[in-house]
Amino acid sequence: MTDDYDIVVIGGGPVGENAAQYATEDTDLSAVLVEGELFGGECSYWACMPSKALLRPIAVAATTRHLPGVRPTEVDRDALLARRDAWVSSYDDSGQVRWAHDTGIATVRGHGRLVGDRLVEVTGPDGTRRLRARHAVIIATGSEPAVPAPFVDVRPWGSRDATGVVEVPDHLVVIGGGVVACEAATWMSALGAQVTMLVRGDRLLAGLEPFVGQEVFESLRAKGVDVRLSTSSTACTRPDPQDTGVGRVHGGPVTVDTDAGPVEADEVLVATGRRPRLDDVGLETVGLTAEDVLEERLPGWLHAVGDASGDAPLTHWGKYRARVVGAQIAAAATGAPAPAAVEEAPVPQVVFTDPQVASVGMTEEQSRDAGHDVVVASAPFSGVAGASLLRDDVSGTARIVVDRRSRLLLGATFVGPDVGELVHAATVAITGRVPVHVLRHAVPSYPTSSEVWLRLLEDLPRELRRPA
Repeated sequence: MTDDYDIVVIGGGPVGENAAQYATEDTDLSAVLVEGELFGGECSYWACMPSKALLRPIAVAATTRHLPGVRPTEVDRDALLARRDAWVSSYDDSGQVRWAHDTGIATVRGHGRLVGDRLVEVTGPDGTRRLRARHAVIIATGSEPAVPAPFVDVRPWGSRDATGVVEVPDHLVVIGGGVVACEAATWMSALGAQVTMLVRGDRLLAGLEPFVGQEVFESLRAKGVDVRLSTSSTACTRPDPQDTGVGRVHGGPVTVDTDAGPVEADEVLVATGRRPRLDDVGLETVGLTAEDVLEERLPGWLHAVGDASGDAPLTHWGKYRARVVGAQIAAAATGAPAPAAVEEAPVPQVVFTDPQVASVGMTEEQSRDAGHDVVVASAPFSGVAGASLLRDDVSGTARIVVDRRSRLLLGATFVGPDVGELVHAATVAITGRVPVHVLRHAVPSYPTSSEVWLRLLEDLPRELRRPA
């Protein structure tokens, strides 16, 4: 059986949902979402939502221990995991399916793959069926963990086990020093695990400004996490690996061999990055490879969005790109004017450690490598009254990078309590190309942590206070 739709989306996560919605809204076009797991995708059940559901109460509890006027509180393990379960709807996707149907988007359960031009075959619980797209097929299959060879055979934990934790191991080894590794180390330590982080590089969160990794390193060490930098894992053994289910200890004890000696633990979490999930989407049936997708060598009817496209692996960025692509498809299919687009939108990111990290645009090093003549301004978070009121021993740093000639903001980085709420101002400034001499007139309220913007702008050379 072959069913015809205007748009077929392979992948029912938030990126696929946005692509389908924007490709059809205010039109008579039809769309169908194809999903082999849970509608709502990785973000809703295994990544963004459960991790932040775990981290927020931990951050609040930490604040009470550093804020005179309230009694210090502790994390309630059972209540914390129950909150996680509530936020992932106990892994029931009926609400997501209902949203799609209410929006006018059809859903099909099963694994979808290309079998020809504009043709997708779906193998699911009800057998096999084919979907033909009149206008476009969108690949929104997300990404999958990249597991190094030494860990493949020991059934290590991945990010799904960490966010879906059921059994808290007494001792957990975390391989990696990126966002997932740092966030997971935070909540697993708060849940009572002894955590050892083995980081191959010489700092945490290596893609960000150097002070970011140092401040997160110091915070994790203060929480009792054993962070070992410049440590390579060479082998891993487990006598009795078992498929015990997501979030449960996967068998017997684990030994991780490193260049500094062995580390024994109850479980090992591999958080060494992810790769686009393109292995089984049928690209070969239309004469394409994964490299063609990542380098955007696609026929006009085929699109890739989100992690599957090789873009920044962030849900909000994937959803943005899905909105842009969906609107472009709708315009092409209906003959409407092409939607307005920004040539280079900046990518914001928040790391929900304690302290939080928020960044957008380029770092100082990246800006210089791109050929900019840059001016850098930095300020301690504790130097702002509004930030200091958040907790009595507040720490952190803020930095902006400015192009000297154009006076435009190139990047901004914040470390401190709740700085995730500060970064959007920088995102707006970069997107809107607002020069710093104009930004000086955006007055921050007192006393709020937004005052750090005034500190940063005042720290710039006086010559940048006037137009170029």
